[in-house]
Amino acid sequence: MTGTLFTNISQLVTPRPGVQRGAAMRELTVIPDAALLVSGGVIRWVGPRSEAPATGAEHDLGGVAVVPGLVDPHTHAVWAGDRLADFEARVQGVPYEEILARGGGIRSSMRATGAATVEELVRLAHPRLQALRASGSTTIEVKSGYGLDFAAEIRMLEAVHQLQAEFGLIPTLLIHVPPTEGRSEYVEAVCHDLIPAVAKKRVASAVDVFCEREAFTVQETRAILMAAKAHDLDIKLHADQFHAIGGTELACELGALSVDHLEASGPAQIAALAGSTTVATILPGVTLHLGLPAAPGRALIDAGAAVAVGTDLNPGSSPLFSTQFALALAVRLCRLTPAEALTACTVNAAAALGLDNVGALAPGHDANFLALHSADWRDLPYVLGGNPVRDVWVSGRRV
Repeated sequence: MTGTLFTNISQLVTPRPGVQRGAAMRELTVIPDAALLVSGGVIRWVGPRSEAPATGAEHDLGGVAVVPGLVDPHTHAVWAGDRLADFEARVQGVPYEEILARGGGIRSSMRATGAATVEELVRLAHPRLQALRASGSTTIEVKSGYGLDFAAEIRMLEAVHQLQAEFGLIPTLLIHVPPTEGRSEYVEAVCHDLIPAVAKKRVASAVDVFCEREAFTVQETRAILMAAKAHDLDIKLHADQFHAIGGTELACELGALSVDHLEASGPAQIAALAGSTTVATILPGVTLHLGLPAAPGRALIDAGAAVAVGTDLNPGSSPLFSTQFALALAVRLCRLTPAEALTACTVNAAAALGLDNVGALAPGHDANFLALHSADWRDLPYVLGGNPVRDVWVSGRRV
């Protein structure tokens, strides 16, 4: 058989392919003294080294553990400006409303991002994506949403498009913040102008809406998402970050790929997710940075939901540049087990992006995998502040 056989793997650890729900999230395949055959950027065979097929090329990985490349299903990695003054004010107790009145908050990011060229946005995003890649992320979703005006939104998506091939990016159009005036006209224009333009340019694969008291209502969110579906774009929601106003239930009703945040979700929202196909994406970096209650990851899994984990990398609420650290935080803050956290950051995160060819080490999947520094895969959720990832492999090539 042709291809490269990767050997001297102390443990090859992977969830089963496809979305995993409830207790199935804990069921990992662990193969000691394993081997992995790759050809044409795709996994062809996985199993014990003693049973490996004969091949011409062999690569010794040095006796370390191997896991699938991580998938980060929620980032805002393209932005300009910074929120350092906001951060300093917030930790000193200044209310967010006052920060906004001073010209800070999310609207400061929108002003800076809206004024940036595509080239500037690419230059600023590149090192952020490099950091996520070094932490083990081989597939990364990136949202727009700091533009407000449509030309700026499209510039953000064009920046993502330029970086797409290098970092395995999945672009999402985010309808993030309503304007201070002309709200109904803005929603109508999003549905009739922006979404059709984005679909025609093919610069996004999904549309996301922030459904929250301070953002878009359930009715407005429904209209935007129905427009997205009419243009064959996948749909996602930010919901229940501060208040549960019906966004999660809407996501489940419409068959959204995922609903993200969920810090304010209660029993009704957990039950809705457990009974739906929608992935519950939790973002523990927000809990750490803003001091919010943690999303109910443990309760969601116990109810039978499919849970994913992302960094929510952004300048305001989660300046978290490591997908591995998000995985580790999900164990500490959201009470996932190490096995559940690995599943949440691989196949379930892939499902939250509508992908079925990444996230597992199985024949037919893209050969995206991580060689750790350790012989025990559990160092991946255990390590805080260091990087347990030694090498990142994408399509069978070390990057």
